[in-house]
This record gives sequence, C-alpha cells and structure tokens, in this order.
Amino acid sequence: MATRGRKPTPTAIKELEGNPGKRKLNDREPKPEKKAPSCPKWLEDEAKKEWRRLAKKMELMGVLTEVDMAAFAGYCQAYARWKEAEEFITQHGTIVKTPSGYWQQVPQVSIAQTYLKVMNRFAEQFGLTPASRSRIVADSISGGSEDELEALLGGGS
Repeated sequence: MATRGRKPTPTAIKELEGNPGKRKLNDREPKPEKKAPSCPKWLEDEAKKEWRRLAKKMELMGVLTEVDMAAFAGYCQAYARWKEAEEFITQHGTIVKTPSGYWQQVPQVSIAQTYLKVMNRFAEQFGLTPASRSRIVADSISGGSEDELEALLGGGS
C-alpha cells in the first residue's frame, strides 16, 4: 500500500539539522553502525572514484552507515553515468544533423538530465545538496565546530 505525503526525514539528518520541527525523534529507529560500507566491485570506475571521494566524509557526518550500500551505490553510479553523458556533450555538442537533413538533439542530453535528477534525489537523502546541507547544525556533529564541518565538506584546508 502506498503512503501519502512527504517521505520521512531520517533521524540522522534531523539531528544534524538540529531537529527544526522540534518533534519527538524516533528513539526506536534502527541505528546501524555509522561506518561506510565496502565499495561494490561492480561499480563503474568513475562511480568508484566518487565513492572514494565521499564515503569517508559522509561516514564522519554520520549519514552513511554500513547498510546504505545500495543507496550510495545508486548515487555513485548515477554520478558516473551523468558525467559520461556530459563529457559526450562537451566533446560532440547537443545537436546533430540527421541523414534526412533535420537537426536532432543527441540522446545524451536527456540521459544527462535523467541521471542528474536521480543523483540529486539520492544526494538529498544523504544531506549532500546545498539546500539539505544548509539545514545542518554544525555543533551537532560529534560536538564539532563550524571549521571542522567546513573542512569535512571540502572547504577547509
């Protein structure tokens, strides 16, 4: 049976955001270990690079756990395919002339758009977009400071 309304925000994200709704947090929610899962061998090379780039940072933020392999792999694979389509567009352009003389958009344009949407949906679930990250309260990350959060997100030295 399908549920209606907004998808619930994971407790880890609510805690990082400082529980802005001030609603009682689910104290019975399963709490898997905040440890990055192993990178699947079947991921494309570019997806593996993205996994390596983000996994440890997300683990430290407390938003990637040992049971999140499929969701994070989905993000990484979507990233790799989006990047591949964008690189094709950069090299070949967005339109081609068909044998009959008409101009047509290359399929990589819609492929890139589709994978960007998929990637962003996964990213929002993990608090990786600017909007979702802007709601995170820095002091709630293991008692850390704003400088530590900035360094964690790649803005520090």
